[in-house]
This record gives sequence, C-alpha cells and structure tokens, in this order.
Amino acid sequence: MPNRKIPRATANRLPVYYRYLNVLLNANKHRVSSTELSEAVQVDSATIRRDFSYFGELGKRGYGYDVEKLLNFFKGILKQDKLTNVALVGVGSLGSALMNYNFHQSTNLRISAAFDPKESLANTVKSGIPVYPVEDMKKQIKEQQIDAVILTVPGSESQAVTDQLVEAGVHGILNFTPVRLSVPKDVQVQNIDLTNELQTLIYFIESNKVTTDDED
Repeated sequence: MPNRKIPRATANRLPVYYRYLNVLLNANKHRVSSTELSEAVQVDSATIRRDFSYFGELGKRGYGYDVEKLLNFFKGILKQDKLTNVALVGVGSLGSALMNYNFHQSTNLRISAAFDPKESLANTVKSGIPVYPVEDMKKQIKEQQIDAVILTVPGSESQAVTDQLVEAGVHGILNFTPVRLSVPKDVQVQNIDLTNELQTLIYFIESNKVTTDDED
C-alpha cells in the first residue's frame, strides 16, 4: 500500500464501505461497481474511487471490485481481522448505554474495561465488563495493552483524565465531552458532540423546508 496520508473524511467513510461490503458478501454478491456502491452508501462514485485510490489499485476497469477481496482488504485496514480491546472512562448514563451496546456483537471491537471514581461501582461488573476504580486506570490500560479509550466523563474532569490516559500510553480517544482536549501529536482524538450533531440535523431540516416552500 502506498505510504500516503489518508484524509480524515476518507477514513470516516471506510467503516461505511466495510459494512456494506459485508451485506453484499452475505447476499452472495461477488462483484460491485463504484456506481452501485454510490447508490447504496450515498457517496458519489468519484469520491469512492478517490477514497480507494489512496490504497492502490483495488479494482479493475470494466469489472469493478471483487467484493470478498475488497472486504478482506478493509478488514485488515480497520483491524477487523483481530479482536481490539478498548476502555471506557465514566460509567454514567451514556457510559452505561455504550457498555450495554456491546460493540463486539457486530465488530471486532470490545470494551474490555471501564473506569469510574464512584466507590459503589469499583470492582463490580456491568454488562459483562469489569469496572475498576480510576486509581487502577494506568495499571490496567498498560497490562491490557489498551490503545483506545471512550471518554464520557464530565467536561470539568476531561482534561485531567486525558492527561492520565496519555501517560498510560493511550493513542486514541473517542471524546463524548464538550471540551476540546489538548493532547500530543501522536494521540488522535475523535470528538462526538451529540448536541452539535442534533442542532446540525435540525438546521438541515429547517433549510429543506424553506427550499421546499420556495419551490411551491
């Protein structure tokens, strides 16, 4: 594979491609064109071809893409060919919901450990996941070789917890807090702001209404 930096937008689309290729394989579909992929995942075919081009020649002109080969390729890129353990910090309402979700039922991701400062949760098991006191966080992350963490703590605690995670060797944080975290360059942060996403959705709903009214 060419040694090229992949744009974040492309990286965000890879799991979408992977999920649909799984659907095709389960339906005994052996090949697919970029046009067919485009209609299914709602990404224009030129963007799909550009995304795939970052990884070399994945298809053949006039033939399209071999579904099984493409699926196996992205399985390796997305580390779906092995079980990946992640940790969750903050076992509140959102954290508990994510623990109940059980990522490993549909992917090779698994929350293997959770951490929370509440004494009532320390050394308990929720949704089959052990919950440790935050004092054990660095030790457990290093011992379990966890590289990615889901962060659902209150915003006021987020940076302090992040500093501890970085010290423990974490290289990726899925941040559900409203705070934009300060991390070293070798640590990736993916910000998930549910309020912002909902407000954006409402904006587009209202904009679409205005466009429709104007057409009438």
